[in-house]
Amino acid sequence: MIEHLSLANFKAFRYARIRLAPVTLLTGLNSSGKSTVLQSLALLRQSYDSGILMSTDGDSDSRGGFLLDGDLVELGTGQDLLHEDFSTQEQGEGPFISVMIETAETGTYGWSAKYSPEQDVLPIPRPVEPTDWEDLPLFSRGFQYLQADRITPATTYPRSHHQAIGRGFLGARGEHAVNFLRHHAQDVVPDGPLRHPQARGHTLLDQVVAWMQELCPGVNLEAKEIPGIDSVSLSFGFGGSAGLDSTRRRRPTNVGFGLTYALPIVVACLTAGPGSLILLENPEAHLHPRGQSRMASLIAAAASAGAQLVVETHSDHVLDGTRLAVKQGRLAARDTAVHFFRGNGAGVEIITPTVAEDGSLSEWPEGFFDESDHTLDQLLG
Repeated sequence: MIEHLSLANFKAFRYARIRLAPVTLLTGLNSSGKSTVLQSLALLRQSYDSGILMSTDGDSDSRGGFLLDGDLVELGTGQDLLHEDFSTQEQGEGPFISVMIETAETGTYGWSAKYSPEQDVLPIPRPVEPTDWEDLPLFSRGFQYLQADRITPATTYPRSHHQAIGRGFLGARGEHAVNFLRHHAQDVVPDGPLRHPQARGHTLLDQVVAWMQELCPGVNLEAKEIPGIDSVSLSFGFGGSAGLDSTRRRRPTNVGFGLTYALPIVVACLTAGPGSLILLENPEAHLHPRGQSRMASLIAAAASAGAQLVVETHSDHVLDGTRLAVKQGRLAARDTAVHFFRGNGAGVEIITPTVAEDGSLSEWPEGFFDESDHTLDQLLG
């Protein structure tokens, strides 16, 4: 598990060392650096998948590199990535953009890329040798990164055997989640915190339906291959509610955004085994408050099952759902980290309230999910 992430000269951060826990919540105002944390990890994975994070072409000055534009993140060129108030190396080599990972199990690993303003591949002159760091969850099959811009309701979704089956990857937008669910529908979800007590069975499909019913009571779903084309379909049913026959299926375009948006997250969490790493942007998107709180319960369950989740959120319901999981003993307080990002005029300030065993927070800084209180004061004033 990653215990700390350090960034230097990376977008919003001149330097930052951020503690990561089994459940890490990144909160704060827009453009305050939350997404940068996820993007830095996705950048490493993207560079690894492309083969250049540890590649060598015989030239010691271009051995290894950061791939800035790829399937996971599109960061532009070096000038888009470099922090505007960057620091330089003491040897006068110019600015470097660095990402460092600290783990309890295998130690510390760092990658420093040499700045080049117009390039979208930044060379790493002194790369970390690919010994045991290739076994980190960040580079394993258990890695998932789901962006805020996820799949929307559609009549079909891609059927890529390589991505969904071969790699077990849901796609950065969750575009392979439907095909993944179709293929693995009858896989058994192991006994433990991820098993929903109201599910009809222990298969992945049964468990996905049960957790989706936390977001929309009575819903069920079906993922099917479309013969003759490289696509799959998704349909929803509603168990005979509102006078409808339970056998009648509805295509996602007639249901709305919330369920389709949430499905990749539910699938990712339910298939996250020990050592998995899941990066989530705005899991609350298009969900009502109850659904947001239930999503936090699922995230806590995935962490209790051995996964690590780093979550960017603007939802006080996700925060409160996490705190409630701690109070109810479903998630240990030590297994949480809450970071509040805000600009301080010279950069980004990171405030880290501690979650106690009773779910309370050690501090509540100004601007930290306090808008409801401010609005209520005005309504009552």
